[in-house]
Amino acid sequence: MTGGAELGRRLRSGDRRAAPAALNVLENRSPAARDEAAALLEEATTDAGHVVGVTGPPGAGKSTLLSALLASWRARGRTVAILAVDPSSRRSGGALLGDRARIAHDPHDDGVFIRSMAAGERLGGLAPATRAAAQALSAAFDVVVIETVGVGQSETEVAEAADTVAVIVQPGSGDALQFLKAGIMEVPDVLVVTKADLGVVATRAVRDLRAALRALGDRATEVIAVSSVHPLQGIDELIAALEAHRDALDLGAARVRARRLGALADFVAEHGARGLRSLGGRRAAERFLAEQPGEAGEPALVAALEARAASSA
Repeated sequence: MTGGAELGRRLRSGDRRAAPAALNVLENRSPAARDEAAALLEEATTDAGHVVGVTGPPGAGKSTLLSALLASWRARGRTVAILAVDPSSRRSGGALLGDRARIAHDPHDDGVFIRSMAAGERLGGLAPATRAAAQALSAAFDVVVIETVGVGQSETEVAEAADTVAVIVQPGSGDALQFLKAGIMEVPDVLVVTKADLGVVATRAVRDLRAALRALGDRATEVIAVSSVHPLQGIDELIAALEAHRDALDLGAARVRARRLGALADFVAEHGARGLRSLGGRRAAERFLAEQPGEAGEPALVAALEARAASSA
């Protein structure tokens, strides 16, 4: 069996064939696997790749849009990994929806990697290993997409895991008003209105969302209408907007922040409010994490938090 460190080195060297085995290590939640996961992430940590979060209500057209984006990225020579975070089956604990059934792709294309990840019982829309998986895969793939379950105030966790977040809106559904009520308008870096081929109803949705953003004093977030059916519309503009957002980031700082917030979320999910109190509260925990090495991966940061909590007990 290939060790975590070796898998991390393979990913960092661009060996995409290591992706399935790497995710198997990261999804193994047993205590014995933690050291392997930490070694993998230590080797694979890099500022390469672009991690894109895609979220939105069920039925908004996320998977259809991803199929169109995937084809366009591949036509540009970009390698793409997609982590489709699906609801969990209560019976098996596995993902309910099949990624390959929902996202059109060539199964023989070695420049594409798609993996379903069961969300489990965790709020936030992300499977427990999603952030670590995205971090590792970004070492070997040009674009890593995290597609999350639904959208809601509890699912804004994707904003802490991705470099760029696209929120998908279905026209005529009242989503703009719902986003305002739930505070979701602070999440997207790009707002995407699907089904632009519907015409007036899609144009109205774009207008309403732009008005909502202006009301919040946000003049930076782009609103783009797309159609994922032939003839395609807006796909090139969406890719350009995603890339422009990434280019404007201090990517190294953003990745460090994402790892620290992810580690704290994992710690709280495992140890609850009592564990957080043992750290002196959230602000104290964040100050402690800020003192850790910037290159530290999530497993190492979680271990540091646990050691800190134990020493305070």
